[in-house]
Amino acid sequence: MAAAQPPQAQPVARAYIGLGANLGDLAATLRAALAALAALPGTTLVAVSSPWRTAPVDAFGPDFLNACAALDTTLEPLALLDALQAIETAHGRQRPYRNAPRTLDLDVLAYADLQLHTERLTLPHPRVFERAFVVRPLLEIVPAGGPFAAALQRALPGLSAQLLTRQDRADWPR
Repeated sequence: MAAAQPPQAQPVARAYIGLGANLGDLAATLRAALAALAALPGTTLVAVSSPWRTAPVDAFGPDFLNACAALDTTLEPLALLDALQAIETAHGRQRPYRNAPRTLDLDVLAYADLQLHTERLTLPHPRVFERAFVVRPLLEIVPAGGPFAAALQRALPGLSAQLLTRQDRADWPR
């Protein structure tokens, strides 16, 4: 009789998540979303950027509050996407049309060094280097000196026309 094999530990991947909202109590919604991310199975919330206020890009409506978070997770990319969409739905997210105002928007920006293109998910996110409200917060939490940080730094000069303001908030997770 063969000895039972111990269960294999699932690999942990570093994932970067973009958070945004422009309807309702923006800061409270993003804080609740961060708590929901931290509560995902097999997931640890590693870092959170400052919140940044920005005008909508390619859309109309109130200003957004945006941030980015770093997670260490055992969830596979599509399972992580499903979890993010469930969190959005729990916060009243509706999708009446592209770029509609939203109570909560969560995006998988990058997942380890994975490059993926499916109908549901493209990694890295196809517009990660085109949005100042993604690049600036990511630069706060991505390890300096790595290839991802270098690519973000290279993108930054081309985003100077996109105005955003870092929000210093005492009630923001660190």
